[in-house]
Amino acid sequence: MNVKKFTAATSRDALRKVREALGPDAVILSNRPVDGVVEILALASDDVASISSPAPESEMAQPRPSLSIPPESYANRRVAPAPAPAYAVQPESFDMSMMASQMSSMMMQAMNQAKDSAAAEMSGMMNEIRAMRGLMESQLAEIAWGTTQQREPQKAGVLREMLAAGFSASLSRYLIEKLPAGKDAAESLRWIKTVLSRNLTTISNEDEILEKGGVFALVGPTGVGKTTSTAKLAARCVMRHGPEKLALITTDAYRIGGHEQLRIYGKILGVMVHSVKDESDLRIALKELRNKHTVLIDTVGVSQRDQNVAEQVAMLSETGADVKRLLCLNSTSTNETLNEVVRAYQGSGLAGCIMTKLDEAASIGNVLDVVIRQKLNLFYVSNGQRVPEDLHLADRNMLVDRAFRLKRDAAATQFSDAELPLLMANTSNARNDRSLREVSLG
Repeated sequence: MNVKKFTAATSRDALRKVREALGPDAVILSNRPVDGVVEILALASDDVASISSPAPESEMAQPRPSLSIPPESYANRRVAPAPAPAYAVQPESFDMSMMASQMSSMMMQAMNQAKDSAAAEMSGMMNEIRAMRGLMESQLAEIAWGTTQQREPQKAGVLREMLAAGFSASLSRYLIEKLPAGKDAAESLRWIKTVLSRNLTTISNEDEILEKGGVFALVGPTGVGKTTSTAKLAARCVMRHGPEKLALITTDAYRIGGHEQLRIYGKILGVMVHSVKDESDLRIALKELRNKHTVLIDTVGVSQRDQNVAEQVAMLSETGADVKRLLCLNSTSTNETLNEVVRAYQGSGLAGCIMTKLDEAASIGNVLDVVIRQKLNLFYVSNGQRVPEDLHLADRNMLVDRAFRLKRDAAATQFSDAELPLLMANTSNARNDRSLREVSLG
């Protein structure tokens, strides 16, 4: 039996070698992967025929006679037929089972390869179509804005005002496109301010915290002013209800001196500060303090890109108490950074937010933009280190006016007429932004 072995990188290449060497009628004995290649064992059809065909009875029953034995005596001997070789294979069973199995395997491999190739080709085509669509939308948006700029030049002036105030290009473009026709520059800007103020959600008075009470946790990245804001809120609670109605908790055991800062404030206010390390400690502390009117939790600062943010949100959500989270937003951060912070700390929902470091910000349109698009409830704004003087209820009209009064460096924010169409073209997908579609225009 002349069994031959063929190896190749794929089954298709190996089968091609079999056909070239043994012909199209070759019989596959095995097909398996070995050391990163495909190995096929095969027989020529002639070899299979010689194995499966029975030999003549006279040849199987008699050994070849020697010259020393007379033919007559040899012919009279009765010799039992020799047993069939152990390796003999019935041709019918070999062809029907082994060959069918190998052919099925080959067909499945070929189909899978074809599917993968088709899927890869389709994915490439879709990517090209998306790229072409994006390019066309950008070019059409650039042409459309150029036409609008020539026909309604007051829109370009309002757009520059919004960009200089720190509002994102996408929100600016959305509002400019919705701007009612027939308004001059001053009327257009007043309409923009009205829409922005209408979409800022604020609390009307401090009863949301001071009178209702409850458990509030101030959260946010490191350095956004959580501890100072906690102390300011604590001072307001003490002035309203007295120190015995308030409890302070800190989870900031990692930052050197972090909990000591709150302890100093607590000592001044006459309020005990409780330090906790993990969820079980926090659960025990909240259970012991359940009779307090208000409990304020100063949490450890965690970067919005740190996986510990999710763990912190889960810790506050699974204490068994109704912990309302207030997110501290740094007014000096960029629009992109603030959006990342909100997405990271959102969790099952935020009770509200506090704008911090308002006194340090060169513009505040960036943070107002995020508050509007993320539908956050703005509680307070903080504009200094004094406790409790530098904490104020959010006044949406005042904040919008302040945003347009604060102007960043003109060299960094001023766009020429030629640059505005390109800037608007880069926000061509803004109309598909759900946060923009939810902005109320009237």
